[in-house]
Amino acid sequence: MIFVTGAAGFIGANFVHHWLGSTDEPLLVLDVLTYAGNLESLGELRQDPRFGFARVDICDRAAVAELLQRHRPRALLHFAAESHVDRSIGGPDAFVRTNIVGTFELLEAVRGWRAGLDAEAAAAFRFLHVSTDEVYGSLGDEGMFTEATPYAPNSPYSASKAASDHLVRAFHHTYGLPVLTTNCSNNYGPFQFPEKVIPLFVTNALDDAALPLYAST
Repeated sequence: MIFVTGAAGFIGANFVHHWLGSTDEPLLVLDVLTYAGNLESLGELRQDPRFGFARVDICDRAAVAELLQRHRPRALLHFAAESHVDRSIGGPDAFVRTNIVGTFELLEAVRGWRAGLDAEAAAAFRFLHVSTDEVYGSLGDEGMFTEATPYAPNSPYSASKAASDHLVRAFHHTYGLPVLTTNCSNNYGPFQFPEKVIPLFVTNALDDAALPLYAST
């Protein structure tokens, strides 16, 4: 079994569709169902015997620890995050709580639970942290980011994700937690919340409304 946080959101829901369509391994979704979380994105998959759901806040370390102990997953995929730049500017508190504190509590729950595993199971476990290219700041003249690009977050959202990236890295180097971090860039597709750029432009164009484009020249 694997755990997937935030899978009622856009990227997480698409992952669950892919996972259950390509493997027999069960999964458990951990999601608190904020405004951007929609179980309807998971559709008929919720009736699949391989699918499980727990409405839980990743900031609740004890609740996450209890689920880890009960289900004993071999991996945890961490999609859960507050993820819109504009919303982070108007209200950064939720971004600090979910993206920084939530990731920390999740890491601590995993660290405490993994310490009780046998050596083979502990070594095989993986923590996948899904991040963003926003942590690297504005795209420069070279026209691309690499894993060696210095972090330069420019919004409360990107700063909160950068902080969570650093926590994940620190837990690997300090505690030996096996981790992977991905830095996604402008994902779009089914189940995306309409505040994001592609669905926003499409819906605004259909409504003959303005298309908000930032830093244009």
